[in-house]
Amino acid sequence: MISNSTLPHSYSRDLARPRYLDLLRRYRDTESVKVLSGVRRCGKSTLLRLWKQELLDSGVPENHIYLRRFDDFSLPLDLNAQWLQADLQQAFDAADPNKPFYVLLDEVQDVTGWEKIVRELHTRPGVDVYLTGSNAYVLSGDLATRLSGRYVILEIYPLSFQEYLDFVTTSQETARSEEALFADYLRFGGMPGLFQLPGLDTETVTRELTTIFDSVILRDVAARLQVRELNVLEKLVRYVFSTSGSLFSTRSIVNTLKSSGYRVSGVTLDSYLDALSRALLIYPVEQMGLRGKEILRPLRKFYPVDTGLRNLTTGFAPTDVGYQLENLVYLELRRRGFTVSVGALPKGEVDFVAEKNGERVYFQVADDVSNEKVMTRELTPLQAIEDAFPKLLLTTDYLHTGIRPDGIRVLHVIDWLTGRQGTASL
Repeated sequence: MISNSTLPHSYSRDLARPRYLDLLRRYRDTESVKVLSGVRRCGKSTLLRLWKQELLDSGVPENHIYLRRFDDFSLPLDLNAQWLQADLQQAFDAADPNKPFYVLLDEVQDVTGWEKIVRELHTRPGVDVYLTGSNAYVLSGDLATRLSGRYVILEIYPLSFQEYLDFVTTSQETARSEEALFADYLRFGGMPGLFQLPGLDTETVTRELTTIFDSVILRDVAARLQVRELNVLEKLVRYVFSTSGSLFSTRSIVNTLKSSGYRVSGVTLDSYLDALSRALLIYPVEQMGLRGKEILRPLRKFYPVDTGLRNLTTGFAPTDVGYQLENLVYLELRRRGFTVSVGALPKGEVDFVAEKNGERVYFQVADDVSNEKVMTRELTPLQAIEDAFPKLLLTTDYLHTGIRPDGIRVLHVIDWLTGRQGTASL
C-alpha cells in the first residue's frame, strides 16, 4: 500500500551523484565532447556545478573554467552563436594559453547556432568541453556528422532508489522504514527538485512536478513542433503515462483519442510521440520475438522518465502499483546500461528482455505473488524460455523470494534496486 504521509526529507548535503561524477572523471581531458543528456530538471545543472567545484579542488584556476547556464535570467534574451563566441573569447584572453581550459555549457540548445561554436571548441588545443541538453536533438544532424564519433553521451536520469536512500535523512521523530520510503519513492518519483522542499505532501509535489511537466511539454515539444492544439498533446501525454506498461499501436491511441472527442491523424500522433521521446520524457520499448521468430508489426510500450511525473496524471492515486513497479525496473535497467525490449511468446509475454555485452537477462515484475494463480501466471512465460540466461521475478513480496527448482530467481524489488545479493550487475 502506498503511504499517504508527508515525506520527511531534509537537505543534508548537496545532491552529489557519485556514479555520474565518476563517469566525468573517466572522460576528463579526453578528446571527446562530453554530453550530459536528460529530461529537464533531472540534475544536470547540479552535476556541472559539482564538476566545476571538483576541477577547482584539483587545482584548476577559476579563470580556466567557463560555466554558463543558458536559461539563467541574467543572460541576454536572444542568445546566439556570435554572443557565445565573443563571451568565450573574452574568457580565453584572460587565461594562460599553455594550460588546460574547461568549457561547461548548460542547456546549450537554448543558444541559436551553438553547434558551430562546439565544433570550433572541439578543434581548439587544450580545451575540454562538457554540454548538457534536455532533448535528444542536441546531437542530431550536423553536429553529430561533424564530430563523427568524437563525443560521448552520458545519460542522466532522475534519482535511482539507491540515490534516493542516500539523500534522504530523517530525524528520530520521523524515522521511517525502507519499505515506507520505497512506497513514497514509487508514488512521488525521484526528481531532485523534490529534495529542495522542506516537507512534501501531495499538494506540494503536484505543484513542483506540474512545473517540470509544463516546461517540458511547452519548451521541448510544443515549441519545437509548433503545436497549436496543446489540449491534444496534453491528452496524449496523460493517456500514455496512465497506460504505461500496456502494449498498444498508434492506431489504438488514435481511436482512443477519437472516442474522447480528439481528432488526430496517425502521422501527427507519431510525430508527437517522437517529440516526447526526443524530449526524454518517455521511452518507447518494442516487442522482441522470442524462440527465433520476428514480429512483423511489433507493438510498443511507453515508459515515463519518472514515476512521479507518471502519477501526476492520475492525481497520485494508489492504483496500478504493478505498472509503477514495471516503470521503476525499466528505468533502472537503462541506468545499468541495458538495451531493453518486451519479450513476445506464442502464449504470454516476458516483461523485459535486457541485453548488454552479449549477455541477456529476462525479467518479470509483479506486485504481490502470494496468490498461487498470480505466481503461476508470472512464472509461466519465464519457464517457456529454453535458453540458459538468468531469469528473474521481481516482487514486493518477501515471503516468496528465493531460487526455485527451475532456476528462476524470485527477488524483492528493493533488494534488486539496491544491488543486494549480488544483483547490481543484473
